[in-house]
Amino acid sequence: MNNSKFVLNKLAKLFEQGLLTSKDLGNEILTILKSKRDEIVFKMKLTSKDEFDILSKRVENLEKKIGKLKIKKLQKTKRAKKS
Repeated sequence: MNNSKFVLNKLAKLFEQGLLTSKDLGNEILTILKSKRDEIVFKMKLTSKDEFDILSKRVENLEKKIGKLKIKKLQKTKRAKKS
C-alpha cells in the first residue's frame, strides 16, 4: 500500500510541476522505479552481477580442485591395492 502511495504521490508532483510531456514523464517514472528496485535489492541483500560472476568463478575453481583431489585419492587407493 505504501509503495502505491509513493508512486501516486510522485506522479501527482509531476503533474503539478507541469512535466506533462511523455518523454519527461517516462524518464521520471523509470527513475522512480529504478530507485525502488535498488531499495528492494538492498533490503534483500542480493549480490550484484559482478559479485555473482566472481563467486561463480571461485566455485568453478574449487570444483576443479576437488576433482583433482578425487583423482589423486583414487590413484593412491589403486596403488595400495596393487601392493
